[in-house]
Amino acid sequence: MAGVTVGERTKLSLILMRRGLRRAGGRVNNLPLLPWRLIPRKSDRLLLAPQDLRTADATRASEIYSGRFAFAGKVVICDGRSPFELNPPSDEWAAELCGFGWLRHLRAADSAITRANARALVDEWISLQGGWHPLAWRADVLSRRIMSWISQAPLILQDVDSAFYRRFMRSLTKQVRFLRMNAAEARAGAPHLQVTIALTYATLCMATQERHISAITNRLGDELDQQVLPDGGHVSRNPGVIVDLLLDLLPLKQAFASRNVPPPPQLLNAIDRMMPMLRFFRHDDGNFALFNGMGPTAPDLIATILAYDDVRGEPVANAPHSGYQRLKVNNLLLLMDTGAPPPMAVSQEAHAGCLSFEFCAGGQRIVTNCGVPAINKESWRQVARATPAHSTVTFNSASSCTFREEGAFRELIGVPIVAGPTQVSVARNEHGDSLILRASHDGYARFGIIHQRAVMLTAGGNKLEGEDVFMPTNGDILPLGALDEFAVRFHLHPAVKASRRSDGHGAMLVLPNKDVWSFDSHEDRVELEESVYLGGSEGPRRTVQLVIHGRARQVPRVHWTFTHMPRQAAPKKNGDGRKKPQNEPELPL
Repeated sequence: MAGVTVGERTKLSLILMRRGLRRAGGRVNNLPLLPWRLIPRKSDRLLLAPQDLRTADATRASEIYSGRFAFAGKVVICDGRSPFELNPPSDEWAAELCGFGWLRHLRAADSAITRANARALVDEWISLQGGWHPLAWRADVLSRRIMSWISQAPLILQDVDSAFYRRFMRSLTKQVRFLRMNAAEARAGAPHLQVTIALTYATLCMATQERHISAITNRLGDELDQQVLPDGGHVSRNPGVIVDLLLDLLPLKQAFASRNVPPPPQLLNAIDRMMPMLRFFRHDDGNFALFNGMGPTAPDLIATILAYDDVRGEPVANAPHSGYQRLKVNNLLLLMDTGAPPPMAVSQEAHAGCLSFEFCAGGQRIVTNCGVPAINKESWRQVARATPAHSTVTFNSASSCTFREEGAFRELIGVPIVAGPTQVSVARNEHGDSLILRASHDGYARFGIIHQRAVMLTAGGNKLEGEDVFMPTNGDILPLGALDEFAVRFHLHPAVKASRRSDGHGAMLVLPNKDVWSFDSHEDRVELEESVYLGGSEGPRRTVQLVIHGRARQVPRVHWTFTHMPRQAAPKKNGDGRKKPQNEPELPL
C-alpha cells in the first residue's frame, strides 16, 4: 500500500479484520439449526405501525400490479413471474426491491386490489427468500425491510386470515432476531445506526420484543451520541444522511410517545440539532449543497421534514464540528467545505472537496460541485469524489485525499479515504459591512504546498471576491522542479449560460432569470472547459467549468471575482478591452 503511513495501514488492517470477523460470524449464523432459527410456534403481534414520512405516488401502484418494477434507474417487467425469482439488473435495484419501501405507493392507492397485491408480494418473498438470500438478508436491506413491513402493516394485514397473519409475523420475528444477532455486520456510520433504528421500531411495535426496550433505548442513545455531531451534522459529513435519519427518527419519536415509553434524551436532542442543519445546507432555491455524497434534493421530503420544525429559525452561519461555513449577504449565499475528511471507517461516501464552495444569487445557483447522481452511483462514484469534480483548486490533477480501492477493501468496507488534509484552519470576520472567510488546508503537503483561500461577499450584495494563495510548506518559495501545476475550478450550474470574454481574462454568465454576472480572473487567463452536473433529479447533465491554469512557483496568488452587472449598464473598459476596476474594497489578506 504505497503512500500509506504505518498508522494508516494499521487502521485499515483493523477495519478489514473487524469486517471479516463480522462477515464470518454472519455466515455461521446462517446455519439452519442455530437457536435464532428455532422460532416459537406462538405468533407475535403488532401493537402499532409508525407513519412512513416518505412521499408516495399512487400512480406507481398500477405499474407494480402489472409487474413493472422500476428502481434505481432500471426497469424489470416480470411477465407473470415473481420479481424475487428474477436475476436483478443491479444490486441497487435488488436492494430497493427487497427493502419493500415501495409498499407505500400501494398504500397510497388504497384499494382492495393494491392490498391484495401487497400481500401476494410479501408472501412471495417469504416463500422465495424468507429462508436466506445473500443480498436480501444484508444488514442494511434487512433493516429497511423490517421498518417498511412494520410501517405498512395496515396495508398488508387488513382483513387477512389468521393463517397469513401468523406466517407474516413468524417471518418478521425471524428477521428481527437475525438482525439483533448480526447487527455488528452493518458498516460503521449511517448503516449501523439504521440497524439500531430498525431494532427500536421492532421493540416498540411488536408485543414480544418489549423485554429489549431498555437495552435498545440505551444503544440508540449511544449511537446518536457518536454519529450526530454537536452542530447537528452527521459524522460522515454527508448532508443527505441528515435527511434520511430524520425521516426515520421523527416517526420513532412518535412511536415512543404512543407506547408511553420515555425516549432517550439523545433522540430528542439529535432531532433538535439536525433540524437547523437542514436549513444550513439549503440554497435559496430549496436545493441542498452538493458536498460529500449529497445527490439530488427531494423537495417533497424536505418540506415534509420541515413541517415538524417548530422553531423555524435562521440557520447558523458556522458549523465547526461538521466542517462547513455559510455566508449570506442580502440575496447572495455561499456555502464552503472547511473540514478534514471524516474518520476512515465512515468515509466510504466522503469527497476530496476541501475548500470547495457553492454560490447562488437571488435563488439562482451559479457555482456548484458536481455532486453524485440518484441512480447508477457506482459508475460515477469515484469520479464525483475526486477533487477535480469540486469548485476548488487541484494540483497536478490529483485529489487532496487518497482513496484505497483494493478489491478486498472494496468488498468489505467500500472505498474509504485513507489520507487527506489534517490541518484545516478557518477564520471569519467582517470588514465594514462585508463578510470575509479565510481557510487553508494541507491536503497537498506531499507536493510541498499549502492551499489558502479567502472569499468576501460585499455589503451591496452584488459581488463575490476571492483569492487563492499557494504557500510552500517549508521556506519562502517552492523549490525548482516542484510538482506545482494548479487548476482553479469553478463548476457552473447547467442553467447558467457562459461565454468567454475576448480578452481571455473572464467570462460573462447569464442566469435563467436573465441576470448577468461577470467573472474576472484579472491577471490570469480563464478557460471554459466541459463539466458534468450530477446533482439533478433528471440525471447527469452537461455543463461547463471556468478554469484558471498555472504553476504555483510562477503564480503564487490567483485573484478572481464574480460581479453582478446592472441590466441597463454596460461595463466600462480600458483601452486594452478589460473592464475597469470598481471602487469597492479589495479583499484584505
